[in-house]
Amino acid sequence: MKRVMLTVAYDGTDYHGWQLQPNVTTIESVLNGALSTLLREEIKVIGASRTDTGVHALGNIAVFDTEARMPAEKISYALNQRLPQDIRIQASQEVPRDFHPRRQESRKTYEYKIYNSAFPMPVYRLYAHFTYVPLDVGQMQRAADYLIGEHDFKSFCSTATAAESTVRTIYEIKVDRLGQMITIQVTGSGFLYNMVRIIAGTLIEVGRGNLKPGQMEDILMARDRMQAGPTAPACGLTLIRYEFQENMLS
Repeated sequence: MKRVMLTVAYDGTDYHGWQLQPNVTTIESVLNGALSTLLREEIKVIGASRTDTGVHALGNIAVFDTEARMPAEKISYALNQRLPQDIRIQASQEVPRDFHPRRQESRKTYEYKIYNSAFPMPVYRLYAHFTYVPLDVGQMQRAADYLIGEHDFKSFCSTATAAESTVRTIYEIKVDRLGQMITIQVTGSGFLYNMVRIIAGTLIEVGRGNLKPGQMEDILMARDRMQAGPTAPACGLTLIRYEFQENMLS
């Protein structure tokens, strides 16, 4: 028996998120089916991030156990032949049997994209949130700076969360504009349910002038979801990468 780690990229548009759900297609259900067929045994993957409906990923992580003799590094090639075009394995490797992607210390990076122009651009409609209201990126960055460090992010968490603690650490948050595209990149130790989308929605309110940057500190201190901005649409969110310490993988 060995444990294999997959780096998974996907377009989440046509999926009901990562996690298994009855009567709908999810990323997890597709991976389980393709792996079970390939390896001729029942496979159930464990995902690092259970992304929501419509959220994309360049580097989500999943692990599974198998008795198959196929070398771990070859599984990615064989599995990609059995997956739909909107899901692709970027790498596969053997990891220690006790490696669990949700229980290891890691750095996770998400990006939220906003297409800010007078009119929508059709090719971005599935991968960026559109708003025609001009956004002040400088003000958004000043507001974002208040979120860096360890804080209680209860104000930036869906009320449906089952998390025991709402304390998380953000290592870096950058707001950049290239032409009409604004990118909010957030790197942290972990994220609560809808946390990045709520941060994005709040920063959009700052960019519009509806909130001042300094109010971000007040929102944090309030520990009240009603004080933060709206939850930005899922289409703009992409999980970019997970970073584990090298000694965890060997």
